[in-house]
Amino acid sequence: MTSINNMLAPPPIHLPEDTIPTPITEAVVLQHPASPLGWATLAEEAIATAESDADKARAYAFARTGYHRSLDRLRANGWKGFGPVPFSHVPNQGVLRAIAALANASKMIGDTSEYDRCWQMLSDADPDCAKELL
Repeated sequence: MTSINNMLAPPPIHLPEDTIPTPITEAVVLQHPASPLGWATLAEEAIATAESDADKARAYAFARTGYHRSLDRLRANGWKGFGPVPFSHVPNQGVLRAIAALANASKMIGDTSEYDRCWQMLSDADPDCAKELL
């Protein structure tokens, strides 16, 4: 595949490290509520084990919070709503995982338009990560 260098495109975003301590638990996330990685981790775990409607709602809430914290983090670091966010840069992974968690939680509850929107956002940020995370 031939890559085209778009001279008008913004430079890739390289976020600073997300310093949330491990292991990531609900208590740790509540102490670090701005961490997309924390919310993404809670959402991924909740999605993987969701059985009841209450479980699904909880998973979706974690994912939605992670998504919004991700947008906050991206914007605070110069992102203007578009442009590359490479998955290969490890500090970007929490943000991208949070967006993927919202896509997966949306799919789980039958919200296909939200899944499609998140898929497109991930694909625009880093096409390879969309394939890997969804």
